[in-house]
Amino acid sequence: YPRNSTGPYDYAEYYAGAGEDSTPCNNADWVDFSKVFLPTLYSFAFVLGFLGNGLVVCVLLKHRDQLNLTDICLLNLALSDLLFVLTLPFYSHYARLAQWTFGDFLCRLASGSHSAGFFSSIFFMVVMTLDRYMVIVHAHKVARYRTVRTGVALTVSLWTLSLCISLPHVIFTKVTHESDRVACHEPESDDWRLYKTFSMHVLGLVIPLLVMIVCYSRILPILVNMRSAKKHRAVKLILSIVIAFFLFWAPYNLSLFLEFLMSKGFLPKECSVKASVELSITVTESLAYTHCCLNPIIYAFVGQKFMKRARPLLRACVPGVLLPSSRDLSESSYRKSSVSRSSEVTSIM
Repeated sequence: YPRNSTGPYDYAEYYAGAGEDSTPCNNADWVDFSKVFLPTLYSFAFVLGFLGNGLVVCVLLKHRDQLNLTDICLLNLALSDLLFVLTLPFYSHYARLAQWTFGDFLCRLASGSHSAGFFSSIFFMVVMTLDRYMVIVHAHKVARYRTVRTGVALTVSLWTLSLCISLPHVIFTKVTHESDRVACHEPESDDWRLYKTFSMHVLGLVIPLLVMIVCYSRILPILVNMRSAKKHRAVKLILSIVIAFFLFWAPYNLSLFLEFLMSKGFLPKECSVKASVELSITVTESLAYTHCCLNPIIYAFVGQKFMKRARPLLRACVPGVLLPSSRDLSESSYRKSSVSRSSEVTSIM
């Protein structure tokens, strides 16, 4: 959930001491920095994420009669990222003005949508990783299960799970009228902090990262030993997926964990420490949100199958655009005509 949604300018608890005479920390520099940095990064993520993921959705829906399990997961990943980025203009405006002007309903809706988009995106990335693993490592056992019906079942299940995880955000987030501003707040109870810590760290980072590492560590040796001209591209794609996910999300989760330790008294609560943690959360959170802009590039645009489908649409939208050649591919190579490992790799990479 965006840092500014809980009030990046709310420093009611930022005191050097515990007594009534404690003096609030001086956070003017950090507030000024946030008013410029957050709207800039949120706007950047919104524009690129909307265009990239919107193109993925348009291309896949145009070829909906040719969708397979991989395409269905890719479509849902793009929809998840779209749901995520569509909330960013609200938080960009909130960060710039330090006022929530959209009312209680949109406060709850934006919170729930932001959370649902985040978790569904993570879950579909995990499913795509497991799908790659099963296809490459256990190709002959799973071919008959990779159907459109399976894709629909996974879609319903993962969206339901994401909505259930995000439901507390809708229920407990609310608008509060304070002395100098209107804020859109999450709860500040210990139970909520524990829930958020578990959902963000365990469901949002640890489990997905472990799945990627375990699955791709089994996939890579098979690809390296495969006599295929496309194996190097597939290896680079896999490494980019894991590295990008870790680099974009691990710093943010680490910053949240430091804040959790500080709230429990394991870190000092001096002004300098609090300011450093808050600044770290603001910067790493904004950078993590730009990962949704990379998903179309990592999962779609580097794929030759997707690029051939997208080429006519891109040429129609941007006349004269120079696109990579795909003369080595034929339309028939996009359809599964074999259960061999090399053809399956081509269809999912």
